[in-house]
Amino acid sequence: MTALTVEGLAKRFVTKHKQEGLAGSMRALLRPQTKEKIAVHPIAFTVQEGESVAFLGPNGAGKSTTIKMLTGILHPSEGYAEVLGLCPWKERQRLAYGIGSVFGQKSQLWYHLPASDSFELMSRIYEMGREDYRRRRSELVERFGIGPYLHMPVRRLSLGERMRCEIAAALLHRPRVVFLDEPTIGLDVIAKQTIREAILEMNREEGTTLFITSHDSGDVEQLCDRAIVINYGRIILDDPVPEMKRKYLTYKRIRLELEEPAEEIELPGVEVLRAGGTALELGVRTEEVRIEEVLGAIVGRFRVKDVTIEDPPMEEVISFIYGKLGKEGG
Repeated sequence: MTALTVEGLAKRFVTKHKQEGLAGSMRALLRPQTKEKIAVHPIAFTVQEGESVAFLGPNGAGKSTTIKMLTGILHPSEGYAEVLGLCPWKERQRLAYGIGSVFGQKSQLWYHLPASDSFELMSRIYEMGREDYRRRRSELVERFGIGPYLHMPVRRLSLGERMRCEIAAALLHRPRVVFLDEPTIGLDVIAKQTIREAILEMNREEGTTLFITSHDSGDVEQLCDRAIVINYGRIILDDPVPEMKRKYLTYKRIRLELEEPAEEIELPGVEVLRAGGTALELGVRTEEVRIEEVLGAIVGRFRVKDVTIEDPPMEEVISFIYGKLGKEGG
């Protein structure tokens, strides 16, 4: 069954154009000049129930605008969309019972109150029965490990603790579709992994459809089956994640702390990004050489104190995809 249907959806914003000088200000007051900005060009895609989709792109690409249209916050300039068979901007109140949303930069929890109070309020908003609410809350508390700070004021929680409470709150009413906008932004490695495991478990056990935006390639690799890439308001790629990884996630960064200053390193498929004292940063093209081979060569020549392997920032991946598709198209 289809969870999301998008057909020719587009959004334009009209802004007033500022004119210089007193005369320009008077003209702007009497006859304001406007300028049209296209945030999202006509786009189309479908998402099936139970699918986990990454909606990717650099800042300003149109991701948040698209999500706001799909949740009914914004009206489109043209086109049509259905979420769970409902038009979001026409049937927003009905749709609210079937969807959940988490925006990494905006809290839905009351800042000065414990998360438990926000949970209680949301149970009333979504008209949950008392027994059903208690059972669901206990389940989410255990799943997200938020018991120790459920009754602490939200303002006293760390970012990782707050985000776990945010996601649990969004899932309280058992939504069939959940929109997650940067769910792990600013979190440490352990907090990210905890949240990813809980979200993945929910998707597998309850068949919850996930629509995720993120700049963290770890979110994409661990949580999503499929990736839709948008840039300048246009969809430029729609592929299964394994296919996207095979084609485009072929670059890793290795950060090393050595016992002694590094000598010159020359390895096929390896670029020295930074070398200073005992610190060394390498870029590795994994389609040319395996990470294990690079680490083996380094350990054979140097004594290593610490090593970290990272994916490139999602902005770099998107830029690479966009550049490569542009070349192929040309």
